[in-house]
Order: sequence, then structure tokens, then C-alpha cells
Amino acid sequence: MKRVSSSLVALAIATTASATGVTPTLVRAHQTIVTAPVDATAMTLAALRYANFWNTGNEALARAALAPDFVDHTPPPGRVPGVEGALAASRNFRAAVPDLSCTVEQLIVAGDRVVSHLRFRGHFTGRFGDRQGHGQPVDFIATDIYRIVDGRIADNWHLEDNLTLLKQLGVVAP
Repeated sequence: MKRVSSSLVALAIATTASATGVTPTLVRAHQTIVTAPVDATAMTLAALRYANFWNTGNEALARAALAPDFVDHTPPPGRVPGVEGALAASRNFRAAVPDLSCTVEQLIVAGDRVVSHLRFRGHFTGRFGDRQGHGQPVDFIATDIYRIVDGRIADNWHLEDNLTLLKQLGVVAP
């Protein structure tokens, strides 16, 4: 994987200074990926398998998409960061939203990464903690960054619009 060189950073600073008349101090990225993907087909397939797992609850899709040593780097408190944590999260969420669906709004494939912009929809008819649903609609987005190794998701960093979800579930006042 190619990292961005200091000359590219200098060019960005010079271009920004030229366009704005101000020489900025730019925030530095911990990692920047600028290469074409190694195997876009396999990477896309892994991401789509995982999205379809969320869409259907079919755990075989998750097991096919996730590496055996998969690590979720941003699990909520109490969730195991491996494959079993993802499976349990799906089961628990489907208990609250049995008709859950997941669509892929965008996939961005670069280097060994896939960025997946997902939309989740359904109706809260089950239980979430001590709350019983009454058919309230659920509609929120999530963004995942996957690192793909040998055609499977090895690492995931994700961010869900949990505030919107919790408002829809009635856990947080609108």
C-alpha cells in the first residue's frame, strides 16, 4: 500500500495557500490510502456479503465475509469485538426490529479498504432492553470502514447514527 509522500502534502499546502491567500497548517492524517485496490472484485464481494448479512440475518453470509480473526475496533460497551459479537448484535437488533432491511447506498474501494455507507430500515415491533416496540418506523444510516485481507473483512471501524435510532425507539426524547 502506498502512503502519501511529503511532497504531496507540500503540494496540497501550496495549492491551498494559492487558492486562499493563506498558508495553512493542515491536519496530518495518520494514514492516507491513494492506491488502486488489489482485488476490487473480492473486496466488493466481502462488503456485499456483510451488508446482506445485515439485510437478512443469515449468519453464513457473515461467516463468509468476516475473517476468522476479525476485529471490530468500535464495538459498543459489552459487545465482543470478533465474529461472535457481530452475530449477536444482529440477533439482538432483529429481536427489536424483525423486518430489518439494509441497503448499500455507496461503496468506496481503495487500497485494502472498503467504505460502506449503509441504510437500515424496519419497524420496532419487538423488544429493545426494557422497551416494547409499537411498530415505530426505524430509518438510520451507518458508515463502515473495512480492511480486507484475502477477500475477507479483517478489521472494521464503524459509526452508526445511534441518536436517530434511539429517538425512533423512544429511548431518547425527540
